[in-house]
Amino acid sequence: MSRKFIALVSFLTSSCVLSSVAVAQVPKGNIFVGYSYGSADLNHNNRSNLNGWEGSLEGKFLPWVGIVADFNGLYGSNNFPSSTQIFNVDAREHNFLFGPRVSVSVGKIRPFAHALFGAGHVSVSTTGYSASDTSFAEALGGGLDYKLVPLISWRFQGDFLQTRFFGNTQNNGRFSTGIVLNF
Repeated sequence: MSRKFIALVSFLTSSCVLSSVAVAQVPKGNIFVGYSYGSADLNHNNRSNLNGWEGSLEGKFLPWVGIVADFNGLYGSNNFPSSTQIFNVDAREHNFLFGPRVSVSVGKIRPFAHALFGAGHVSVSTTGYSASDTSFAEALGGGLDYKLVPLISWRFQGDFLQTRFFGNTQNNGRFSTGIVLNF
């Protein structure tokens, strides 16, 4: 056999071994569950503090790019003044979002950014009155995962969440933290 052939076979074999080792270190995806806080623009003059949950599922199709399905529920109440009295309004908001996420691992930290699009649904009620609406929703943001042990991380995430309930545009902040299970 020629030296060139042996060198080519050695190069291809080592490249395959190294690439399979590199792919084995990249998680195939993750599941996130945690607490979510929303600063909601339910009334243009008064922001509401909403608390709830968030969960997401990410599947990787490249080592640094994945597709995310993100769901959250935010709940709370706020007082809205009118010319004659103050109304206490209870709100429930749910968002169903999907889109790409880019990330890279640097030691124990994995920063990420995403653009998620989908639908939001809100229900508001006060004494004797209730209403609900569904609209387009988008979340632009990111965060970081901190590796605690090999398959478990802790996430810190922040998003600019925009909805269009009742014919108005709401510009909300959404902040989440919780546990990430990597697989």
